[in-house]
Amino acid sequence: MHQNGAVGEFLRARRARISPDSLGLPADAPRRVPGLRREEVAFLAGVSVDYYIRLERGRTRGVSHVVWEALARALQLDEVERTHLFDLVAAETARPPRPAPLPRQRVSRGLLSVLDTLDRVPAMVQGRRMDVLAFNDLFRALYADFSKRPPRDRNMARFILLDPAARDLYADWPKVARDVVATLRLYAGSHPHDREFTELIGELSLHSDMFRRTWCEHAVLRHSKGMKRFVHPVVGALSLNYETFQPTEDPDQTLVIFHADRGSPSADALRLLGAWDATEPSPPYKATLDA
Repeated sequence: MHQNGAVGEFLRARRARISPDSLGLPADAPRRVPGLRREEVAFLAGVSVDYYIRLERGRTRGVSHVVWEALARALQLDEVERTHLFDLVAAETARPPRPAPLPRQRVSRGLLSVLDTLDRVPAMVQGRRMDVLAFNDLFRALYADFSKRPPRDRNMARFILLDPAARDLYADWPKVARDVVATLRLYAGSHPHDREFTELIGELSLHSDMFRRTWCEHAVLRHSKGMKRFVHPVVGALSLNYETFQPTEDPDQTLVIFHADRGSPSADALRLLGAWDATEPSPPYKATLDA
């Protein structure tokens, strides 16, 4: 993905996010734009104003690691945002490689076996670009509309942002959608030459006003654990925790497991969902991208 100017865009977005009051800076005059002024960021980072302006304008080659670390502190970046900044810097300053398609991802037999043993919780394996590579029966029951898609069209970002069924499934759809955009932003920094990702971003930009607005905010997010609230058409409301695990053989794959708190109404609903799924006919396809 072409990253010209991505560092400057990210710096401007993070600068606009910080309230001067939070840093004890004087409000000596009305501000034309939200957040910090360029000269304030330069002062906090210990660089000249002209030098910082050059960075926002894309002149990032030859800048030392020390300066980027100082800017990360001045802009109050968390660890995920800091990693994203350095990914953008690397993509923007390195000699661009000859773009080539990334190899097709395959889920190992061992991981598929693990997925099959998780028969009491919904679970999936997610790959690059939020592609869903494999899932178990209970995930299929939870995401019924999503799992009906052809194997090569199972992308969680496309489902959440473009499919009306996702708005009904997620009780907190606006937050879930914003988190998806932030997750894609993080991926853009670490995979700047992924052609299929560029095509996905183009599709989302064309069909989703919400995506276009949120993409410009440059928020980044790494999903590791959390909670999602669902409204399932069969069992009703579910509040499910999720945990993520990375297989050592492919860091671009993630095993995602959903589970309910012990003794909660959601745990009862999850058991009911499993019982209901056991009565449904099996789908005429394998639940992996190798189908």
